[in-house]
Amino acid sequence: MRFRQVHLDFHTSEAIAGIGSEFSKSQFQSMLRAGHVDSITVFSKCHHGWAYHPSEANEMHPHLSFDLLGEMIAAAHEIGVLTPVYLSAGLDERLARRHPEWLIRDAEDRTRWVKDFMTPGYHEFCFNTPFLDILLAQIHEVVSRYDADGIFLDIVGIRKCRCQYCVAALRADGQDPRSESAVAALGERTYLNYARRVRETIDAVKPGLPVFHNSGHQRRGRRDLAHVNSHLELESLPTGGWGYDHFPLSARYAQTLGMEFLGMTGKFHTSWGEFGGYKHPNALRFEAALSLAHGAKCSIGDQLHPTGLMDEATYALIGAAYAEVESKELWCAGTESVADIAVLSLEAAREACPDGQELKGQRNLADAGVVRMLTEGHYLFDIVDTLSDFGPYKVLILPDEVPVWPELASAIAEFTAGGGKVLATGRSGLNAAGDAFVLNLGLNWKGTNPYKPAYFRPDFIPGALLPASYVMYGEGQLVELNSGQSLGCLENPYFNRDVFTFCSHQHTPSAKEDNGPGMVESENGIYIAWDVFSDYADGGHLILKEMVLHALSRLLPEPALRTRLPARGITTLQYQPAERRYVNHLLYAAPVLKGRIEVIEDIVPLRDVSVSLRLPSPAPVQRVYLAPSMTELPFTVGQDGEIGYTLPYLENHQMVVLELA
Repeated sequence: MRFRQVHLDFHTSEAIAGIGSEFSKSQFQSMLRAGHVDSITVFSKCHHGWAYHPSEANEMHPHLSFDLLGEMIAAAHEIGVLTPVYLSAGLDERLARRHPEWLIRDAEDRTRWVKDFMTPGYHEFCFNTPFLDILLAQIHEVVSRYDADGIFLDIVGIRKCRCQYCVAALRADGQDPRSESAVAALGERTYLNYARRVRETIDAVKPGLPVFHNSGHQRRGRRDLAHVNSHLELESLPTGGWGYDHFPLSARYAQTLGMEFLGMTGKFHTSWGEFGGYKHPNALRFEAALSLAHGAKCSIGDQLHPTGLMDEATYALIGAAYAEVESKELWCAGTESVADIAVLSLEAAREACPDGQELKGQRNLADAGVVRMLTEGHYLFDIVDTLSDFGPYKVLILPDEVPVWPELASAIAEFTAGGGKVLATGRSGLNAAGDAFVLNLGLNWKGTNPYKPAYFRPDFIPGALLPASYVMYGEGQLVELNSGQSLGCLENPYFNRDVFTFCSHQHTPSAKEDNGPGMVESENGIYIAWDVFSDYADGGHLILKEMVLHALSRLLPEPALRTRLPARGITTLQYQPAERRYVNHLLYAAPVLKGRIEVIEDIVPLRDVSVSLRLPSPAPVQRVYLAPSMTELPFTVGQDGEIGYTLPYLENHQMVVLELA
C-alpha cells in the first residue's frame, strides 16, 4: 500500500450520453501529478451495473466507445501510479431490474437500500443467489485481462436476508426462516462463503493480489471479518455523517490488528456521490494528517464526471494535502502505537459475550465518548477487543456496559495481579445477565437507581470546577462499599418528575442527602456509577470528563505523555522499530458546525506547546528534531528519564522525532 491514494467513483447512468468522451491520457496524468497521487482506485463496474471496458462477463456502458479502464491503468502505470480496480459487488441496478428475485429481502419482502422499484436508488443483491457466480466471473475477467494492483469490492457485509433462495436454504437445513437467529447465522455463512470464493477466484489467476471488501465499518471484535481482507480501508468522511470523532475510534482499533490500513475520507462537502462539492483545503490537510498520526496511510474520495475529464479544482485541493503527506512519509511507515491505556470496546465486548443477546442496550455511544474524552485529555490509548493482550498497558477502561463473563474475568484478574488498574463505569463489571458484580473493585452492586436524573457530589476539586451537586442526566447504579473508598457520593432528587411531583423547568433538585458512593477507588481500580462515556458523547457535560480525568490522575500518575495542547488538539506517539525512533504527532484544528455539517476552514496556529514524554525504551534519546524540516529541537532529560521539549509553532500538524542512541 502507498500513502497517497484517490478512490475514484464513477456511477454513471445509462441515460447520459458521451461517457468518457473527454478522457485524455495527458490530462489524467497531469491531474494525478497535481494531486501528488501515487495510487488511484479505478473502476470496472459501477452501482448502475455497467462495465467501463469491453466485457463478456458484464455489459459495457451503452454510451462508452472504448476501454476506459484499460486506458486509465496504462496511463497511471506509465507515471508510476498504482491502480487497484473497483467493482460494485452488492449493487447492480441493471441486473436488479432483470432479476429482482436475487435481491435481499426482509420479512415483509421489501428490498434493501430502496424499498421498491418506484423510488430512485439502488437495490442490494443477496450472495446466496446465482448473482454471486456472475460477480465472480466479472472479477475473474478483470484480474485476467488487466494489470490490476488490487481489487476493491464495495457494498458487502453480513446481511439478514429472506429472499426465496435464503428461505429455501434455511428450510432445507431444518431451520425456521421466521427465526431471527437462524437468518442471522445464514447471513454470516453467506458472507464468509462469498469472501472465500472471491479469494479463490483471484488466487487462481494472481495469487496474493490485494483485496478489500468494503462494508463501511470494521466491526470491533470481529477479527475474522478483518482478515478476509489483505488490508483495511477505514471509510470515514467527517462531513458525510461520520464526524471528526469517528476515524480515531476506528483507527485506534485497526492499528492493534497488525494489518496495513488507510483512512478514507473525501474531497466532498458532504459525502459520496456528490458533484460540485468541495471542502476547504485546510480540512483535507487536517484529515490526511489525522491518518498519519494514527499509523494509517491516506485515501481521498473523488467522483469522475461522466465525460471522463478529471476536475482541476479537485486535484488542486487534494494536492494541497498530499504534498504535505509526501514530505512526511519517511516518519510514518512501519509504525507501532505507543499507549498507556487500553479501552475494551463495548462493541467488541458485545461481539464476544457468550450471552450477548442479554445486554441492556444496543445503541453504542460509549466507544465514541471514551475516545473523545481521552483525546481531549491527551492520553495515549488503544482500542482493544477481548483477544488482545492487556499486559502491556497500565490502565484498562471498561466503558459503561461491558459485561464480564468467566474468561474475561480471568484475563482482567491476571491484568490487575500484574499491577494494572481498571476504570469501569455504569453497568460495566456486571455479569452477562446484568444481575451481579463480577470484578473486585471494592464494592457490591445493589441495583439500578430508580431516580433519574440523580446528582454526584465529588470529594475532590473537579478540574476547572468547584465541588457541588452535579446533575447526572443518565441512568445510574446503586453500590455499597466493601473494601473500597468513596471519592464522591450519590445524591438523589426529592422525587422523580411526574405529573403530580415536578419542580421547575427540567428536573427536581438534589435533596442533598448522601445515598451512597457514586465513585469508588480500590486496590484494583476505580468505579464510576454512571454511563459517563455515553452521556459525554451525547451531551458533552464537563463534569463527566473531569470525573474520568481525576480517576486517571490517580490510576496513572505518571502518564507516558503530558502536553499543554488545547482540548481540541490531538496527540499520538508512534514508534518506528526499524529506525529506532519515536514520532510524536501533534495536530490542532477546530471543526465548526454549520447547519448539520462539521467543517474545517481556519486553522489557528499555536505557539510554545510544551510536551513531556516517558518513553518505554531504556535506550537514551540522542536527538530530537522536527520533521520534515529537520530543525533541531532543544530538549531536557529529567532525573527519572522524562524527556521535555517545547514546540515553538504548530500549524495543523507537526511531527517531533526522537531518535534513540
